[in-house]
Amino acid sequence: MVNLSSILMLTLIQLYIFVSTVNSLECYVCENQEDNSEKCAKTILTCEYNQDVCLTEIKWGSTPYWSQGAKKQYYVSKRCSNKTECAMTRQRYMPLCTNIWYQDWVCSDCCQGDRCNYYIINDGSSKKPYHTVVLFGVLFTSIYGISKY
Repeated sequence: MVNLSSILMLTLIQLYIFVSTVNSLECYVCENQEDNSEKCAKTILTCEYNQDVCLTEIKWGSTPYWSQGAKKQYYVSKRCSNKTECAMTRQRYMPLCTNIWYQDWVCSDCCQGDRCNYYIINDGSSKKPYHTVVLFGVLFTSIYGISKY
């Protein structure tokens, strides 16, 4: 005969498996890929219990020693992380996140939500389209003038 404690233990184990499966974050993962296709856009990992964000890093530099004058290219890395590691990584890399083509640089960002790191970061260049639209509006108005009533 099955006793009550065995049934309770089995129920708790099933509940734990269910909750951990439901609340698990999924992130795209890759390491030092040359672009955001293939592995970086197709490999998905279910994160561990304490990993609650997806971390993306993009590097611009030369291989293997990141030396001046060598051919430069992008390197994309994505992984599961936690908020503490994300904050430390951003603090370490963001002063180097210059996006200057002739310098080596590294940028990082984190996001929350399943597969939220599909796109790579661009360190605030999402603000540029807004500025471009405003600049285009001002330019258009100055060229064609504002119609008078």
